[in-house]
Amino acid sequence: MSSNNSLEALSARVIRSTGAWYEIMDSNLNQYSARLRGKFRQDSKEITNPIAVGDEVLFERNEDGTAQIIEILDRKNFLPRKATHGRRGHQILISNIDYALVVVSITQPQYKTGFIDRFLVSCEAYEIEPIIILNKWDLSEDITTDEIIYHSNHYKQLGYKVFHTSILKPETLEPLVNLITNKVSVFIGPSGVGKTSLLNHIDPSLEEKTSEISGYSKKGKHTTTFAKLLPLPFGGYLADTPGIREFGLYNIEDWELSLYFPEMIEGRTHCKFSTCTHIHEPSCGVIELVDTGLIEPFRYLSYMNIIESLNDR
Repeated sequence: MSSNNSLEALSARVIRSTGAWYEIMDSNLNQYSARLRGKFRQDSKEITNPIAVGDEVLFERNEDGTAQIIEILDRKNFLPRKATHGRRGHQILISNIDYALVVVSITQPQYKTGFIDRFLVSCEAYEIEPIIILNKWDLSEDITTDEIIYHSNHYKQLGYKVFHTSILKPETLEPLVNLITNKVSVFIGPSGVGKTSLLNHIDPSLEEKTSEISGYSKKGKHTTTFAKLLPLPFGGYLADTPGIREFGLYNIEDWELSLYFPEMIEGRTHCKFSTCTHIHEPSCGVIELVDTGLIEPFRYLSYMNIIESLNDR
């Protein structure tokens, strides 16, 4: 981050990154195409781009109507993912957000608790409030929902907000709209879960904008994650992201993973070893909770799978 300041500097939020250029928006919703002052690009090689969508910046206007970003303000938080396609470091999906909403469908395609749990770990680690959205609830009459309700209730017991939504049932969207009003939120989820349709029903004017986003990332063709921050007519911003098939965690060690599973916090204080991974060690307080049924098997399975992926890095 730069400490330089300018009497002519104006403030804005980055709403889109397209490589060398950034789209920024000021408080009056004026947009500018901006370049980043060159010295920022020599910063950490661990981050694939020095500016993230959601960053608050100071800029100066150029005579040709473009802008130059002269300072990147400190982030209150950010949501990273491990860099894809074998690259080192990590990508910042978005920064300065109030809510990260993981959208999964109850069927077509069937959701995976492992994906949800990896998302929750990342939010816990980077101090972002996660929201779980179980979408396509209109299809609940065609399937057995006992397991879905079971998972939903358990996440609620852990303190997470859970919404059951359907674009065919507008009343299910009202609580969600109330939640994200005047907030900065991001929608994340696998392809095919109805994420873009959900966005378009929240704000019909988003249809054209999100179609551009949804068509940008094709499997195997791109190595960066593209997101755009969209202003909402009722206040706040909403970001859509391409379908994410995997959610690679970054900069988390196996012995600290249990810090981000709320139900393991108490148990880990009773472990014999301070670096216990809660997999095979003796006198493990977390394993004892698993054995007595106080930690749900599906959550512990997610934990073990994440441990395995961390050790494979």
